[in-house]
Amino acid sequence: MQALFLNQKGIQANLDKRQQLIFEKRSVMVLPRLLPVVAAVLLSACSLQPVYKVPAMDVPVQFKEATPQAAAFGVWQPAQNGAGSRVVTVPEQWWTVYGDTTLNQLQDEAAAGNPGVAQAVARLRSAQAAVASSRAAQLPTLGTTGSGSRALTGGGTYSNTNGDNVARSGSINNNFSLGLNASWELDLWGKLSGAVDANQAAAQASSDDLAAARLSTQASVAQTYFSLRAAEAQMQFLQETLNNYEQSLKLTQNRYGAGVASSADVAQALSQYKSTQASLIEAQTTRAQLEHALAALLGKAPAAFSLPVTGLLPEPPVVPEMLASTLLEQRPDIAAAERRVYAANAQIGVARAAYFPSLTLSAGAGYRNSVLSDLLSAPNLFWSLGPALAMTLFDGGARSAAVESARASLDLAGATYKQTVITALQEVEDNLVAASNLTQEQQVQTEALAAAQKSLTVANNQYKAGIVAYLNVLSAQTTVLSAQNSLISVQSRRLTAVNTLLKNVAGRWQTEVKVAAGAKPVVVQD
Repeated sequence: MQALFLNQKGIQANLDKRQQLIFEKRSVMVLPRLLPVVAAVLLSACSLQPVYKVPAMDVPVQFKEATPQAAAFGVWQPAQNGAGSRVVTVPEQWWTVYGDTTLNQLQDEAAAGNPGVAQAVARLRSAQAAVASSRAAQLPTLGTTGSGSRALTGGGTYSNTNGDNVARSGSINNNFSLGLNASWELDLWGKLSGAVDANQAAAQASSDDLAAARLSTQASVAQTYFSLRAAEAQMQFLQETLNNYEQSLKLTQNRYGAGVASSADVAQALSQYKSTQASLIEAQTTRAQLEHALAALLGKAPAAFSLPVTGLLPEPPVVPEMLASTLLEQRPDIAAAERRVYAANAQIGVARAAYFPSLTLSAGAGYRNSVLSDLLSAPNLFWSLGPALAMTLFDGGARSAAVESARASLDLAGATYKQTVITALQEVEDNLVAASNLTQEQQVQTEALAAAQKSLTVANNQYKAGIVAYLNVLSAQTTVLSAQNSLISVQSRRLTAVNTLLKNVAGRWQTEVKVAAGAKPVVVQD
């Protein structure tokens, strides 16, 4: 009996060895035959993307409102990053040109807590994940499966010749399996690589969006801070004016009590005092609201933020005479718009690839048996290997509609890019002329305020001497108040223009011209 068992065991071992040899032989015969096929398929893979071209733009050499010397800086050059090699950066701490330590501190707080920047960071992470996902689609996938089941078959009842129901015993079967499977979709027509290109461009656009969000936040913090300081300056002036009006009111009341002034003079002085008091309350409200807005930009609740009142407006930096249009190439929003054009162009190739068949290589191997202890043995081995070709023959025009939609998206992205560039040019031109003219206007308004204050001093002296009526003093006071408010407004608008101009040229305008003998001017950015 023991000899019979040993004999059966030897037969089983020989059978397992023969099965393993057969499997290895077949694998050796099949795989070399598939390798030339796979190589030929990979070599025949092609891309259906249209040749990418940046939308043509007729951009002038220099800004209209710049000086003629700006022509030495060269002409507009569209983004030369068809493969995404160009990196657009915004200079760090560009706002230090204002020389305001409080503004520097606010910018640091905004960089750490602004919710808009955090949203842009999250969108960038999502775009980068999409790139990783599209790249993963180009690689083979490998998986494993395992199952076990126990089932009853053949059981139930049947009727005999006497019409009696008789139970019929069935058989209980076990089934266990363990397998490994792999698949790989070959990128024959550039569908997968096109998706990678599109997602990479979208991720680059998201990166530029992040830079634009940071730049916009920095500019908004600076602008809100300047407006707040302007409101404080107005508050301080109105408070000083209110104190002077209070003295004028008392003087007029005393003169009225002495029978020198009329009741109309007292009423006019009181009206002037109350009107100025109302203006002060309005300025205080504006200052409080701007402080709340500044807190929101820093990512804080208004109740958790306060800023000491100084009323000091920083002096804006001088705008250079030579400011070339090439500076707009560094704007992150323009770079983002250009990258979206590239992404839309890549999507056309992806849509076109749907017209052609897809080829997937699949392979699987494993073990299957009814006895779990004997599962991992050669007789229970199974495997499969082969390609699968799939192609849509009729879809009712869905693929052509997808291609047309991709083309429309490309046209939309191109038009958006052009609009972004044109808007950027307009913004720079607007603020160039504003910064230049407001500098002159501030000087003129300063002289006007000095003349108004001198006229008020003369009117006060004449009124005290009884030479003129109080209406002359009232008129002079109104002129001074209007001139001072106008001066503060001009200072604030000038800061706004310069700050917006810095934002529009991505926080930079210092340039260096390097021209070789016989060569065209080249712009070197800081």
